[in-house]
Amino acid sequence: MEIKLFGLPAEKGRWLFIPLGLTVLLCLGTVYSWSIFRKPLENLLNIGATESLLPFTVLLVVFAILMPITGFYINRFGARLITAVGGVITGLGYILSSFEGNISTLTFTYGVIAGVGVGIVYGVPLAVVAKWFPDKKGLAVGLTVIGFGLSPLITAPLAKSLIESNGVRQTFLILGIAFTIIILAISTVLQTPPTGWKPKGFQASAKTSVSFNQRIPMLQTGSFYGLWLCYTIGSFAGLAAIGISSPLGEEIVKLDKATTTSLVSLFAIFNGAGRPFFGWFTDRFTPKYGAILAFILILIASIMMLNVGSGDALTYKVAFALFWFSLGGWLAIAPTSTLTMFNPENYAKNYGIVFTAYGVGALGGTLLAGRIRDIFGSYTSFFYPTAGLAVLGIVLALFTLKRSPVIAGKDVERIGS
Repeated sequence: MEIKLFGLPAEKGRWLFIPLGLTVLLCLGTVYSWSIFRKPLENLLNIGATESLLPFTVLLVVFAILMPITGFYINRFGARLITAVGGVITGLGYILSSFEGNISTLTFTYGVIAGVGVGIVYGVPLAVVAKWFPDKKGLAVGLTVIGFGLSPLITAPLAKSLIESNGVRQTFLILGIAFTIIILAISTVLQTPPTGWKPKGFQASAKTSVSFNQRIPMLQTGSFYGLWLCYTIGSFAGLAAIGISSPLGEEIVKLDKATTTSLVSLFAIFNGAGRPFFGWFTDRFTPKYGAILAFILILIASIMMLNVGSGDALTYKVAFALFWFSLGGWLAIAPTSTLTMFNPENYAKNYGIVFTAYGVGALGGTLLAGRIRDIFGSYTSFFYPTAGLAVLGIVLALFTLKRSPVIAGKDVERIGS
């Protein structure tokens, strides 16, 4: 019996899962527009830069923890239910953030509650698309995940407009209701293919069953710790830059709010473009050189920002485009490296562990950026540690990012050989 999707043969109908998944990730990726909320919140709650970064930081950490955990339950509970539950929790976090309260309350409602929702939903559209496209997995997943990085292109100007017309609290309410409706509606049509389904003419490559003496052999290798540290450094610089993009442009370069908002949307394009570019580059030139290139861009951007001054808009634009581009790159380098360097049969488990680096980098980078702003009265000094860490990252990548010998060594027992 021929499988139909949206009234079309499965080979054609499956393509509609890509824009649907992209739309879900556009909603979730509003977190990358957080810098638009910071100044209004600082004025409303009478708080400093460190405190206004806390909800953003906590959301990223909670997201990094929940994403790999919930990925293991998609097959058990189904894509529709998990997406619906996560969408409701995400929307609830935004809606509760609209209530009167202090920064601690906002950190819990936005950072923890919305963060849990984002962590639950994020991996589901990617898993659905990957299963429907065994023949074009990289292309399909890449086109879907780009929605998260490109989200500020749409949500930053939308948030700015809503804040100006309705206030920051009412903006949280509007976004929460909208996200709940959109994600719930899309959840009703998400489904994975039946067992054994494959596109016509597609022949899956033969797989060899592999068992290991260790439960997670990746953890026995130096390559894992090198990759984890490199991902932490890349996230440290990139996520902090995302969190301070708008206020830094206003305070140091003396740009107006409308200009910095439009630039956040521009930077989002670079963030989205970094994913397919670095995915291709890492495939073509190995994870080591992909990581080194990303760190070189961070180093260049850091040096540029250490020399930026009032009115120097071009330097600011180029530097932050590089920061956003390199962060998008790491969201392709890390999963590609995990597939390349370690046993691909354990990819879901392995990348879940590697992804914890994203949360650690978010925590360290955003908190340090806010703290430096509060102590020194400027974000400029933050770019000294990003420059130093970029150099450290280059050294780590050069000596640690290589294919794990565990895959081919005596720790592997090939069954049936």
